[in-house]
Amino acid sequence: MRRELARAVTGVVGAGVLLAGVTACASSKSEKAAGGGDAQPAQAAATGTPNPAAGAGAAAEAAGSIGGDGTPCRLPVSFDLVQDWRPKAVTHAEDDRFAALFKQGGMTLACEIDAKPAGNIGFLRVWTADEPAGPGDARKVLESFMAGEKTKGAPAYTEVRAGTGSAALPAVEAAYETAPLDEAKKESAFAVVTPGGAAVVVHLGGLDSAEHEAMQPAYRLARQSLKPGS
Repeated sequence: MRRELARAVTGVVGAGVLLAGVTACASSKSEKAAGGGDAQPAQAAATGTPNPAAGAGAAAEAAGSIGGDGTPCRLPVSFDLVQDWRPKAVTHAEDDRFAALFKQGGMTLACEIDAKPAGNIGFLRVWTADEPAGPGDARKVLESFMAGEKTKGAPAYTEVRAGTGSAALPAVEAAYETAPLDEAKKESAFAVVTPGGAAVVVHLGGLDSAEHEAMQPAYRLARQSLKPGS
């Protein structure tokens, strides 16, 4: 959980505001457990459970996109977003003490998409490679990123496609568990390399495995709708 809380505030500049973000995230968790929190169905708010409308078996509908010109995050790729997920470009603090929050396995955190307004506690995070990659390097890119994750057991890697139709790109996905507080929780990530050589990792965490499963439709929508940037 501490890793999730640390990442949740990476879009804010300055140590003081970073600490405030941690406090706000903790407060959000408490409010949900008490029946408050962000806009979500009344039943979910009352029980403190993830938003059932975004359950793992549900098909997500697109409500906007991220990555292109005019969106909050300009990225080497674009993909569709689920209703009420809020994207924000990550501003990197000019302070070596926080460098680890923005760098991992040759990648830099570029964008985080907050699920709290949709009723879940978690983020889709987009990491971009510091160096160009080759067309067959998606597995290598993801393995480098995963070297920075404190996994419980070995990740399960799967070759997938990002996008649809003839424009779909080869991608590699990792399903794994972490145990920040000795309680295993699921996480997912996929990597893709654009025809121009830009490598991207899209990561889905979450407060716990239940939240992670509830947010899977948004994660799958991002992978299925992904397109190389212009």
